[in-house]
Amino acid sequence: MQQLADQFEEIDFHSEIYKDAYSRINAIVIEGEQEAHENYIRLGQLLPEHQNELIRLSKMESRHKKGFEACGRNLQVTPDLQFAKEFFAGLHQNFQTAAAEGKVVTCLLIQSLIIECFAIAAYNIYIPVADDFARKITEGVVKDEYSHLNFGEVWLKEHYTESKTELEEANRQNLPIVWKMLNQVADDAHTLAMAKDALVEDFMIQYGEALSNIGFTTRDIMRMSAYGLTAV
Repeated sequence: MQQLADQFEEIDFHSEIYKDAYSRINAIVIEGEQEAHENYIRLGQLLPEHQNELIRLSKMESRHKKGFEACGRNLQVTPDLQFAKEFFAGLHQNFQTAAAEGKVVTCLLIQSLIIECFAIAAYNIYIPVADDFARKITEGVVKDEYSHLNFGEVWLKEHYTESKTELEEANRQNLPIVWKMLNQVADDAHTLAMAKDALVEDFMIQYGEALSNIGFTTRDIMRMSAYGLTAV
Protein backbone atom coordinates (compact mmCIF):
# COMPACT_ATOMS: atom_id res chain seq x y z
CA MET A 1 0.00 0.00 0.00
CA GLN A 2 2.89 2.38 0.78
CA GLN A 3 4.32 1.74 -2.68
CA LEU A 4 0.93 2.58 -4.19
CA ALA A 5 0.73 5.76 -2.13
CA ASP A 6 4.23 6.81 -3.23
CA GLN A 7 3.34 6.10 -6.85
CA PHE A 8 0.13 8.12 -6.50
CA GLU A 9 2.04 11.12 -5.16
CA GLU A 10 4.19 11.07 -8.30
CA ILE A 11 1.27 11.11 -10.72
CA ASP A 12 1.05 14.30 -12.76
CA PHE A 13 -2.55 14.33 -14.00
CA HIS A 14 -1.76 17.18 -16.38
CA SER A 15 1.38 15.80 -18.02
CA GLU A 16 1.19 15.08 -21.74
CA ILE A 17 2.08 11.41 -21.16
CA TYR A 18 -0.75 10.98 -18.66
CA LYS A 19 -3.28 12.84 -20.80
CA ASP A 20 -2.33 10.82 -23.90
CA ALA A 21 -2.95 7.53 -22.05
CA TYR A 22 -6.07 8.94 -20.42
CA SER A 23 -7.52 9.83 -23.84
CA ARG A 24 -7.76 6.10 -24.57
CA ILE A 25 -8.71 4.87 -21.08
CA ASN A 26 -11.40 7.54 -20.77
CA ALA A 27 -12.71 6.65 -24.23
CA ILE A 28 -12.88 2.98 -23.25
CA VAL A 29 -15.07 3.66 -20.21
CA ILE A 30 -17.27 6.06 -22.20
CA GLU A 31 -17.72 3.53 -25.01
CA GLY A 32 -18.17 0.71 -22.49
CA GLU A 33 -21.08 2.54 -20.88
CA GLN A 34 -22.57 3.30 -24.32
CA GLU A 35 -22.28 -0.37 -25.30
CA ALA A 36 -23.97 -1.34 -22.03
CA HIS A 37 -26.75 1.21 -22.60
CA GLU A 38 -27.51 -0.24 -26.04
CA ASN A 39 -27.11 -3.85 -24.90
CA TYR A 40 -29.62 -3.49 -22.05
CA ILE A 41 -32.17 -1.96 -24.42
CA ARG A 42 -31.67 -4.94 -26.76
CA LEU A 43 -31.96 -7.37 -23.84
CA GLY A 44 -35.23 -5.68 -22.91
CA GLN A 45 -36.55 -6.62 -26.34
CA LEU A 46 -35.38 -10.22 -25.88
CA LEU A 47 -36.78 -10.43 -22.33
CA PRO A 48 -40.02 -8.42 -22.50
CA GLU A 49 -41.08 -9.59 -19.03
CA HIS A 50 -38.00 -7.73 -17.65
CA GLN A 51 -38.11 -4.81 -20.07
CA ASN A 52 -38.82 -2.11 -17.48
CA GLU A 53 -35.93 -3.22 -15.28
CA LEU A 54 -33.56 -3.47 -18.26
CA ILE A 55 -34.55 -0.02 -19.53
CA ARG A 56 -33.83 1.31 -16.02
CA LEU A 57 -30.36 -0.26 -16.17
CA SER A 58 -29.77 1.19 -19.64
CA LYS A 59 -30.59 4.69 -18.36
CA MET A 60 -28.12 4.25 -15.51
CA GLU A 61 -25.41 3.34 -18.02
CA SER A 62 -26.22 6.48 -19.99
CA ARG A 63 -25.75 8.58 -16.84
CA HIS A 64 -22.43 6.85 -16.20
CA LYS A 65 -21.29 7.76 -19.70
CA LYS A 66 -22.03 11.44 -19.03
CA GLY A 67 -20.09 11.25 -15.78
CA PHE A 68 -17.01 9.85 -17.51
CA GLU A 69 -17.30 12.44 -20.28
CA ALA A 70 -17.12 15.05 -17.51
CA CYS A 71 -13.96 13.37 -16.15
CA GLY A 72 -12.29 13.87 -19.53
CA ARG A 73 -13.36 17.51 -19.72
CA ASN A 74 -12.04 18.08 -16.20
CA LEU A 75 -8.53 17.08 -17.35
CA GLN A 76 -9.00 18.82 -20.72
CA VAL A 77 -8.64 15.50 -22.55
CA THR A 78 -10.44 14.55 -25.76
CA PRO A 79 -11.36 10.84 -25.63
CA ASP A 80 -10.15 8.70 -28.53
CA LEU A 81 -13.54 7.20 -29.29
CA GLN A 82 -12.44 5.54 -32.52
CA PHE A 83 -9.85 3.57 -30.56
CA ALA A 84 -12.52 2.60 -28.04
CA LYS A 85 -14.95 1.37 -30.71
CA GLU A 86 -12.22 -0.86 -32.14
CA PHE A 87 -11.34 -1.99 -28.58
CA PHE A 88 -14.89 -3.27 -28.02
CA ALA A 89 -15.42 -4.54 -31.58
CA GLY A 90 -15.06 -8.25 -30.75
CA LEU A 91 -17.53 -8.30 -27.88
CA HIS A 92 -19.83 -5.90 -29.75
CA GLN A 93 -20.03 -8.16 -32.80
CA ASN A 94 -20.55 -11.29 -30.73
CA PHE A 95 -23.36 -9.64 -28.77
CA GLN A 96 -25.07 -8.45 -31.97
CA THR A 97 -24.79 -11.89 -33.56
CA ALA A 98 -26.18 -13.61 -30.45
CA ALA A 99 -29.03 -11.10 -30.18
CA ALA A 100 -29.98 -11.64 -33.83
CA GLU A 101 -30.12 -15.39 -33.13
CA GLY A 102 -32.17 -14.87 -29.97
CA LYS A 103 -29.41 -16.28 -27.75
CA VAL A 104 -30.35 -14.51 -24.50
CA VAL A 105 -27.90 -16.57 -22.43
CA THR A 106 -24.93 -15.54 -24.59
CA CYS A 107 -26.04 -11.90 -24.54
CA LEU A 108 -26.30 -11.97 -20.75
CA LEU A 109 -22.88 -13.56 -20.38
CA ILE A 110 -21.29 -10.89 -22.59
CA GLN A 111 -23.02 -7.89 -21.03
CA SER A 112 -24.07 -8.82 -17.50
CA LEU A 113 -21.03 -10.93 -16.65
CA ILE A 114 -18.02 -10.16 -18.86
CA ILE A 115 -18.49 -6.43 -19.51
CA GLU A 116 -19.76 -5.68 -15.99
CA CYS A 117 -16.94 -7.66 -14.33
CA PHE A 118 -14.41 -5.99 -16.63
CA ALA A 119 -15.80 -2.58 -15.66
CA ILE A 120 -15.91 -3.34 -11.93
CA ALA A 121 -12.31 -4.60 -11.99
CA ALA A 122 -11.09 -1.54 -13.88
CA TYR A 123 -12.95 0.88 -11.60
CA ASN A 124 -11.74 -0.88 -8.43
CA ILE A 125 -8.12 -0.58 -9.55
CA TYR A 126 -8.55 2.98 -10.86
CA ILE A 127 -10.27 4.57 -7.83
CA PRO A 128 -7.19 4.63 -5.53
CA VAL A 129 -5.08 6.37 -8.19
CA ALA A 130 -7.71 8.64 -9.79
CA ASP A 131 -7.78 12.43 -9.59
CA ASP A 132 -10.25 13.74 -7.00
CA PHE A 133 -12.99 14.58 -9.51
CA ALA A 134 -12.81 11.22 -11.31
CA ARG A 135 -12.63 9.31 -8.03
CA LYS A 136 -15.98 10.67 -6.86
CA ILE A 137 -17.62 9.89 -10.21
CA THR A 138 -16.15 6.37 -10.38
CA GLU A 139 -17.07 5.48 -6.78
CA GLY A 140 -20.70 6.26 -7.60
CA VAL A 141 -20.59 4.27 -10.82
CA VAL A 142 -19.07 1.11 -9.35
CA LYS A 143 -21.90 0.77 -6.83
CA ASP A 144 -24.40 0.72 -9.70
CA GLU A 145 -22.38 -1.83 -11.69
CA TYR A 146 -22.77 -4.43 -8.95
CA SER A 147 -26.57 -4.20 -9.35
CA HIS A 148 -26.22 -4.69 -13.11
CA LEU A 149 -24.04 -7.75 -12.55
CA ASN A 150 -26.67 -9.02 -10.12
CA PHE A 151 -29.43 -8.94 -12.78
CA GLY A 152 -27.51 -11.35 -15.01
CA GLU A 153 -26.53 -13.58 -12.09
CA VAL A 154 -30.12 -13.89 -10.84
CA TRP A 155 -31.62 -14.62 -14.28
CA LEU A 156 -28.94 -17.14 -15.20
CA LYS A 157 -29.18 -18.85 -11.80
CA GLU A 158 -32.93 -19.25 -12.29
CA HIS A 159 -32.29 -20.79 -15.73
CA TYR A 160 -29.02 -22.55 -14.89
CA THR A 161 -29.91 -26.08 -15.97
CA GLU A 162 -31.06 -25.15 -19.46
CA SER A 163 -28.41 -22.40 -19.84
CA LYS A 164 -25.27 -24.25 -18.71
CA THR A 165 -24.18 -25.59 -22.10
CA GLU A 166 -24.68 -22.26 -23.88
CA LEU A 167 -22.93 -20.40 -21.05
CA GLU A 168 -19.87 -22.63 -21.37
CA GLU A 169 -19.80 -22.14 -25.15
CA ALA A 170 -20.23 -18.35 -24.81
CA ASN A 171 -17.42 -18.32 -22.25
CA ARG A 172 -15.15 -20.20 -24.69
CA GLN A 173 -15.90 -17.67 -27.44
CA ASN A 174 -15.69 -14.46 -25.44
CA LEU A 175 -13.28 -14.81 -22.52
CA PRO A 176 -10.18 -14.93 -24.77
CA ILE A 177 -11.30 -11.54 -26.15
CA VAL A 178 -11.13 -10.09 -22.62
CA TRP A 179 -7.52 -11.20 -22.17
CA LYS A 180 -6.62 -9.56 -25.50
CA MET A 181 -8.37 -6.38 -24.36
CA LEU A 182 -6.42 -6.37 -21.09
CA ASN A 183 -3.15 -6.78 -22.99
CA GLN A 184 -4.09 -4.01 -25.40
CA VAL A 185 -4.67 -1.52 -22.60
CA ALA A 186 -1.83 -2.61 -20.28
CA ASP A 187 0.64 0.17 -21.18
CA ASP A 188 -1.92 2.97 -20.88
CA ALA A 189 -3.23 1.51 -17.62
CA HIS A 190 0.33 1.42 -16.27
CA THR A 191 0.74 5.12 -17.09
CA LEU A 192 -2.35 5.75 -14.94
CA ALA A 193 -0.71 3.68 -12.13
CA MET A 194 -3.08 0.74 -12.73
CA ALA A 195 -1.18 -2.57 -12.64
CA LYS A 196 -2.15 -5.14 -15.26
CA ASP A 197 -1.72 -8.02 -12.79
CA ALA A 198 -4.15 -6.32 -10.41
CA LEU A 199 -6.68 -5.82 -13.23
CA VAL A 200 -6.45 -9.49 -14.23
CA GLU A 201 -6.75 -10.63 -10.61
CA ASP A 202 -9.74 -8.43 -9.83
CA PHE A 203 -11.51 -9.46 -13.04
CA MET A 204 -11.00 -13.15 -12.29
CA ILE A 205 -12.32 -12.69 -8.75
CA GLN A 206 -15.45 -10.83 -9.94
CA TYR A 207 -16.07 -13.26 -12.82
CA GLY A 208 -15.46 -16.35 -10.69
CA GLU A 209 -17.84 -15.12 -7.99
CA ALA A 210 -20.51 -14.43 -10.61
CA LEU A 211 -20.16 -17.94 -12.08
CA SER A 212 -20.30 -19.41 -8.57
CA ASN A 213 -23.48 -17.47 -7.76
CA ILE A 214 -25.08 -18.82 -10.94
CA GLY A 215 -24.36 -22.42 -9.91
CA PHE A 216 -21.00 -23.48 -11.37
CA THR A 217 -18.67 -25.56 -9.20
CA THR A 218 -15.14 -24.46 -8.28
CA ARG A 219 -13.78 -27.01 -10.75
CA ASP A 220 -16.05 -25.62 -13.51
CA ILE A 221 -14.94 -22.07 -12.74
CA MET A 222 -11.24 -22.94 -12.84
CA ARG A 223 -11.71 -24.65 -16.20
CA MET A 224 -13.83 -21.83 -17.65
CA SER A 225 -11.54 -19.07 -16.35
CA ALA A 226 -8.52 -20.64 -18.06
CA TYR A 227 -9.80 -19.99 -21.61
CA GLY A 228 -7.49 -17.57 -23.34
CA LEU A 229 -5.31 -17.04 -20.26
CA THR A 230 -2.22 -18.02 -22.25
CA ALA A 231 -2.65 -14.68 -24.04
CA VAL A 232 -2.20 -12.69 -20.81
